[in-house]
Amino acid sequence: MENILFGLFYLFALIVVILHYTGWLADRGLEWIVYLTALLVFPVALSPLYL
Repeated sequence: MENILFGLFYLFALIVVILHYTGWLADRGLEWIVYLTALLVFPVALSPLYL
């Protein structure tokens, strides 16, 4: 189940990156999602190291 959650999170992060570079987020004033995702990537990426 944990691998599925990691996969879903990284899928979400990839979608956010694509929407950022296409300008979709900026047009709607949602650029804060990029910063939030960037803050959340570090604990998720480092958590397998502590298991």
